[in-house]
Order: sequence, then structure tokens, then C-alpha cells
Amino acid sequence: MKEVMIRMRMSMKDAHYGGNLVDGAKMLELFGDVATELLIRRDGDEGLFVAYDMVEFKAPVFAGDFIEAVGQITSEGSSSRKMSFEARKVIAPRPDISDSACDVLEEPVVVARATGTCVVPKANQRK
Repeated sequence: MKEVMIRMRMSMKDAHYGGNLVDGAKMLELFGDVATELLIRRDGDEGLFVAYDMVEFKAPVFAGDFIEAVGQITSEGSSSRKMSFEARKVIAPRPDISDSACDVLEEPVVVARATGTCVVPKANQRK
């Protein structure tokens, strides 16, 4: 199955700590949204996220950053779907220049990675 990608800008509402640092749980929320889309595309049902096997936070995320979260199904059982995820910073604010300046990063910065398992009960699988 193809990779699914979503992109969104972190807002001040997402900033949870001093220095406008975004809580790492926000990346897990994005991974959950990617997993939901993957399951809908694969099975026609949102399914359930059962567990993360591994989560790594690799770099800080701040309000104003644009993050793209990608994921793919790496293996399938009769109802389980193992997935891998990566979140990357692709645009960063430049408050040193002005309040509205931003840079598109030449190389995206990996901010988080994870693997996990979702389940779609057989009775709910439509594809």
C-alpha cells in the first residue's frame, strides 16, 4: 500500500511548554490520523489503534513549524495492520528576521518516528 501523508502547521494552541515547544503527544496524534486514513483506504473502516511498539522523539517542534507526518502499512494479519510512521519538520519560523518570516527547509528534519499496530475487526472490513 502507498504511503499516506498529512501536513499541518503547529499553532500556539499546540505549544505546551516554555519557548513555544510543542508536546510530543501532538506527533502521536498526527500518527493516529495517518493510521486512520491508512485503515480507511485498506479496509473501509477506521479500525482501532492497539499499541505503539516504539516511539522516538528526535528533534524539538515549535509553534509555527510545518510538520508532515507519513505512514505506511508494513505487514498485515487477518485483522491486524502493523504500521511505521515518521514526522518531519519542513518549514520553520524565522522570528530573528520578522514575526512572519519562515524558511522552507532544504532537508526536512525528522522530529519523531514510531511503529505500531492497529486492528480492524473482520466484521468491519469492507475491502
